[in-house]
Amino acid sequence: MATERSDRELWTTASFGELFDRHAKAVYNHCFRLTASWAAAEDHLQTTFLLAWRKRAQVRLRHDSALPWLLTVATNVVRNDRRGLARRQRLAHRVPGEPPVPDHADDVAGRVDDERRMARVLAAAGRLPRAQREALALCVWSGVSYADAAAALGIAEVSVRARVSKARAGLSRLLAPEPVVTVQSSLPEER
Repeated sequence: MATERSDRELWTTASFGELFDRHAKAVYNHCFRLTASWAAAEDHLQTTFLLAWRKRAQVRLRHDSALPWLLTVATNVVRNDRRGLARRQRLAHRVPGEPPVPDHADDVAGRVDDERRMARVLAAAGRLPRAQREALALCVWSGVSYADAAAALGIAEVSVRARVSKARAGLSRLLAPEPVVTVQSSLPEER
């Protein structure tokens, strides 16, 4: 009976097919949670693994799992894409003409609903401090252990736990339904 090889073994032997099969879904979901777009998540997944492949000789994994490092790379890929998009939008505003119309042919009802819900959560998470967002994305959304997240972020495990706790409390407060206020119109009584 063959034992499953660790990520570190796969990394050093450049068995990226197996690494991709093992972690693609987690990275894909992580990217979706950061972008609220399945199409963008797919692009970011591919970019993340392309960067991992290119940097395979320079990166040494601290733990047996490559997932925390891959999720950190994915977070940076999303961040870089947002910066690039902002630059392109600023340029588009300077260039005369009609802005490009996005192609929505690939959208399906389930994805649209997912994206709406995730956009609401992402907007609320965007109001949290960056450190809390990163800890939330790694530990809660992507299921990375506190210890692995601490190693990936270069901080103490207790700090990761505190950031996650604060992020959860903040999201609960930001996503709580607003109270319904009813106003009764009272007309003066006739005499």
